[in-house]
Amino acid sequence: MDIEFLLNGETVRIASQPATRTLLDWLRETRKLTGTKEGCNEGDCGACTVMVTSLLEDKLQHQALNACILFLPQLHGKSVRTVEGLKGPKGELHPVQTAMVEHHGSQCGFCTPGFVMSMATAHQNGFRNHDDMLAGNLCRCTGYAPIIRAADAAAKIPTPDWLTDELDQLQAMQPAKGQDIGGAYMPQTIAELANWYADNPDATLVGGATDVGLWVTKKLASLQKICLLGQIAEMRRIIVSETAIRIGASVNLNELQEVMAEHHPDFAEMIRRYGSNQVRGAATIGGNIANGSPIGDGPPALIALGATLHLRRGAERRDLLLEDFFVDYGKQDIQPGEFVEAVSVPRQTDTLKCYKISKRFDQDISAVCGCFNIVVTDQVVKSVRIAFGGMAATPKRALLVEKALLGQPWTDATIRSAIGEFSKDFQPIDDMRASAAYRLMVARNLLTRYFAETQLGQNYTRVLEVDA
Repeated sequence: MDIEFLLNGETVRIASQPATRTLLDWLRETRKLTGTKEGCNEGDCGACTVMVTSLLEDKLQHQALNACILFLPQLHGKSVRTVEGLKGPKGELHPVQTAMVEHHGSQCGFCTPGFVMSMATAHQNGFRNHDDMLAGNLCRCTGYAPIIRAADAAAKIPTPDWLTDELDQLQAMQPAKGQDIGGAYMPQTIAELANWYADNPDATLVGGATDVGLWVTKKLASLQKICLLGQIAEMRRIIVSETAIRIGASVNLNELQEVMAEHHPDFAEMIRRYGSNQVRGAATIGGNIANGSPIGDGPPALIALGATLHLRRGAERRDLLLEDFFVDYGKQDIQPGEFVEAVSVPRQTDTLKCYKISKRFDQDISAVCGCFNIVVTDQVVKSVRIAFGGMAATPKRALLVEKALLGQPWTDATIRSAIGEFSKDFQPIDDMRASAAYRLMVARNLLTRYFAETQLGQNYTRVLEVDA
């Protein structure tokens, strides 16, 4: 079946294209829509940002996404709007375009279309947290002050009426069942995915393509058989019950952040730093887990919360603790044809704190990611779960440190005694992000910091809360 979507309000159909051809490449080379720029070609710079509108359980969702790591089949049944498509029927500029001109937000102009598309998407959604919305767009000419002023000014102007409601058109494009679209299989239900993947265990499962996209654009990988998961509504749901929070594997990190802000705000803050708005809007928690990276930021927090992973292969399901999923570097406890269906964490009083240590504060790979979930009652440690990324070949619990804390008085002396166990739990490596000695020192210091913060209650200070 051909790929069908809306491009700047008009229906387009695409046939005979590689399933891994990116939207950026197609826009520039085939459609000659060169306002969408190619900068890093890996989702970091934001020059290729477009607005993608998708249908999620009969509701429209507007997202700013990186066209450089979006495969064309991922756009089926959606609406794509580029900078050329923001103008009105008589050539009127969008409010954010007008504001960028009036506030001198552009010099060389290379990054400007991406900024405008991020701003226009935020404007469409009514978002006002401009620093977050624009963190994934890089500018080296004006700096950010005039751009933020432009975003603030545009926010006071209503959304233009020429950006019409596309609900009916998108509903008509939705497949009734799983099928091959543009060279990629697109299941509509978990059962369809399970049956197909059991028969095609050599296929590559693609959530948001924020990782797999780089296999293609950077490693020039040729993926012969891919399956896209983003249209399975069951896997896009978060179910909060009295006992657990169940998170579908295709939930993106922006969606997860919104829920975690209510239940575990420190986890939510770490997700905000995980990547840009564009990356978080595509990246899925299932992909973050399944790729098995030793420096993925999701698993340490989930392990500290006691998460359970839900796997499926055909009609068979099995559950295991997330910490047991990671066997060794590049090796996970998953069988051919088996996939991550969901992950769940037990409901609990929030004592979780997450510390992401990286060279850049936003959008950087962690040198160390430490997550601490310690329950203290009557100044005695009643339960403790501590997990780290970047300290071993897999995300891993600090079991000996936990043992040294459990049942002990919550005092400075206990902390000083426990930190010596880190060198027994972990033997980190030297690499370009940090030395082994630095990683061990940071891990020890983070436990001390957690203790200090719990002793101070809400009176401690964090970097972003310091005002001049």
